[in-house]
Amino acid sequence: ATESVRASEPIAAAERPAPPPEIVLLPKLPVPPFDAIVAAELEPLADPATDLWSRIVAGYGVPEIEGPLVEKWEQWYSERPDYVGRMVDRSRRYLYHIVTEVQARHMPLDIALLPMVESAFNPGALSVSRASGIWQFMPATGKHFGLAQNFWFDSRRDVIAATDKALDYLEKLYADFGDWQLALAAYNWGEGNVAKAIARNQARGLPTDYENLAMPDETRNYLPKLQAIKNIVRDPEKYGLALADLPDAPYFAVVKTSRKIDIQIAADLAEMPLEEFMALNPQHNRPVIAGADEHTILLPIDRAEVFAAKLALHDQPLVSWQAYRLRNGDTLPQIAAKYGL
Repeated sequence: ATESVRASEPIAAAERPAPPPEIVLLPKLPVPPFDAIVAAELEPLADPATDLWSRIVAGYGVPEIEGPLVEKWEQWYSERPDYVGRMVDRSRRYLYHIVTEVQARHMPLDIALLPMVESAFNPGALSVSRASGIWQFMPATGKHFGLAQNFWFDSRRDVIAATDKALDYLEKLYADFGDWQLALAAYNWGEGNVAKAIARNQARGLPTDYENLAMPDETRNYLPKLQAIKNIVRDPEKYGLALADLPDAPYFAVVKTSRKIDIQIAADLAEMPLEEFMALNPQHNRPVIAGADEHTILLPIDRAEVFAAKLALHDQPLVSWQAYRLRNGDTLPQIAAKYGL
């Protein structure tokens, strides 16, 4: 067993001076030297979408479905405006990044709404089957796609890493089945189960599309839930709902650093509440950012430069926690006495 312990005195690790943290704004675009920016003749930009919702709706590409199940979920969401409001409020942190990544892969933009079905955009969501994060990766699937899960962090909750791997997975499923509805059913039910259901229908001479496959209730309701959300985003007033405006602009910046740091100290350096910091960086299992050679920290764009500047000038220990691995014969009182607890 491994325990995380706080010492009575901050434990100053032997840190060598680190280079200033690198700040990367998403999307990552090449930036010419300042002189070149001043001298360049800029081409006029296309008119942006009025907001992020309009951009998403304009990019819908998953075939539409209708029927009683869609109507059921339209009613379910319309009767829960507070739930929808919380879901939308959480989505404002992540949705621009997801839309940008989906569009860069030339995938339907309604895919960006899938975390509303999976987790209601709750980055700490954990299902009874141990699926985790906004994309609800199962432990084995996460490991298969390279999402590390260890003592220090769970990359299934890492917004950037999990989004990248979820889109990889969805692209693979679309390549396997050649149909977005089947790909989405496979994301929920597993590609093996969908393949078996298709084979059963083929053996009986039955159609093999989504509507005609036998599947569990959860999967049968999966696409209708997404369709209901798509319809609400397209015309919220029709359902008696009002969606908060989401600007078509990045919410967060990426700061990379090789220094270990307490989560509370990181939030303080960024001058932001701990709860908001953890909403953007939910992958950490412990009160310290550690366990890798380089750490990626997401911060609201207006906090990133403040954080970088304060971190570069910070001359106090950044880590007051350390891990202690129990050895044969250790007792908790002995460990407590050793570390002044």
